[in-house]
Amino acid sequence: MTGPGSDTSGGYPGGKRMAHAQLVTEEQVLNALRKVQDPDLRKDLVSLNMIRDLKVSDDGSVSLRVVLTTPACPLKAKIESDVRGAVLAVEGVRSVQVKMDAEVRSRGAAAGVTKIEGVSHIIAVSSGKGGVGKSTVAVNLATALALEGAKVGLMDADVYGPNVPTMMGVTESPKLANHPTKGEVLIPPTVHGVKVMSMGFMIQGDQPLVWRGPMLHSVVNQFCHQVSWGELDYLIVDMPPGTGDIQLSLAQLVPVTGAVLVTTPQEVSMQDVRKAFNMFEKVRVPVIGIVENMSYFRCDGCEKLHHPFGSEGGRHLALKYKTELLGQVPILPQVREGGDEGTPIVLKEPSSEPARVLRDIAQKVAQRVSVMAAEGVDPSDIVQIGRFN
Repeated sequence: MTGPGSDTSGGYPGGKRMAHAQLVTEEQVLNALRKVQDPDLRKDLVSLNMIRDLKVSDDGSVSLRVVLTTPACPLKAKIESDVRGAVLAVEGVRSVQVKMDAEVRSRGAAAGVTKIEGVSHIIAVSSGKGGVGKSTVAVNLATALALEGAKVGLMDADVYGPNVPTMMGVTESPKLANHPTKGEVLIPPTVHGVKVMSMGFMIQGDQPLVWRGPMLHSVVNQFCHQVSWGELDYLIVDMPPGTGDIQLSLAQLVPVTGAVLVTTPQEVSMQDVRKAFNMFEKVRVPVIGIVENMSYFRCDGCEKLHHPFGSEGGRHLALKYKTELLGQVPILPQVREGGDEGTPIVLKEPSSEPARVLRDIAQKVAQRVSVMAAEGVDPSDIVQIGRFN
């Protein structure tokens, strides 16, 4: 019972309670976070549903989880810093704990196209001609995304030259298992954190593959729907050179998020890449960007750059088609050695210049895919190619 002479200070000096007795509310914290934008999506984190598990304690401590759209987000550190700053600016907040997480968001599929169970995004790595390092880019892209914490698969659809098992150093074959609805399925081996499937597992040594269109269509369908890929953020597809049956089969069978085109700087390579770009445009597969491989090498001692295949061809190509030049990969013997040994350069020599460029390319691809998923595409706007008989 209190009276005129009662002490209501709760024992605090001067008869006053501590300043933080006025509790911070979740709504105050959320209002502060509404001022923090995702730099790529240009919307605030709250409306993007990136703020999860928010807890505000009576002592002024705040904890929350920020769920990014990709684990390979190149702006992760900036977003975390902006979140911390916004929360600490709320009056009464004494501390903040931020856990950075990621949840890759998928896109819809057009009518007649079946999504691969568990796969969020399918990314085709393609070129107009052989010999430009397409498979090198594909294996390093897949491995780099896995290094960022993404769940990644690598499908070797280059059935005439299935080099991925060698380049990834796969030493085991796929296993057979029974699926409750699909029947017998293949379980792909995992290496360097990447699940790998290739026609190279099915043929012996240097045996050539002589198949017509319908048989190629069948194997692509099997690789897509009769392989137990599990939960994947990204399925990287190493395409054969050119604009033939495999490209059309992939476009008609599954929802391809986008394509990465690989070229060297010289004109004869870019001529064929222009055809590849036009092919993807016709089947309404967006081109994520262009990788210029074998761009240059540095002279030992003087560090001078040399361009044996010409210079800036990829940049001119990107400008022509209003897409992004994702990166220019230099020539280094270790890139070839890593492919021959089964250890991609991003693992073999992670601090080397090609490895840094390829990891940057992987982050840009993930970044662009996140933007595409957020923008959304009307699945009915995807053109379907006539099916093979």
